[in-house]
Amino acid sequence: MIRRTVAPLALALLAAACSGYGPGALRPGAGTADAVAQMGPPTGRHPLPDGGERLEFARGPYGLHTYMLDFDADGRLRRTEQVLTEENFLALQIGMSKAEVLSRIGRPSQASYLPRQRHQLWSYRYVTPFCIWFQVSLDEADRVAELGHNLDPRCDPPFPR
Repeated sequence: MIRRTVAPLALALLAAACSGYGPGALRPGAGTADAVAQMGPPTGRHPLPDGGERLEFARGPYGLHTYMLDFDADGRLRRTEQVLTEENFLALQIGMSKAEVLSRIGRPSQASYLPRQRHQLWSYRYVTPFCIWFQVSLDEADRVAELGHNLDPRCDPPFPR
């Protein structure tokens, strides 16, 4: 009897949780309020050159996706994109500003500071068959100094005792 009650409830809760993960049912023309109702509060807001706004929905720190939803100046959805991809990483360039990196791929899964170089190190988990993440190093002027892939520490085996 408990199994008959709990199993459907668990499936319903799982379906409800998954519906807010990505933009799913949102279509062009939807408003920003629709996006927030579907996906929750944005993790970032970035201005677009045409007066519109890009809303960031990061699904981290262990999530492998960040969704960017672009809205026109009237607050209507133009497009959606899951931005944590090799293509988007390869489009980043040395010298780009911190704001531009945030606007393109969103906030990192993890941020740390490298005292010797005096750089911020941003690490991004994403869908890949390898145990790597993408990293962006920002200098003291908040400009991209280095870009590349590195081993994700969550995959490191524990040290023998």
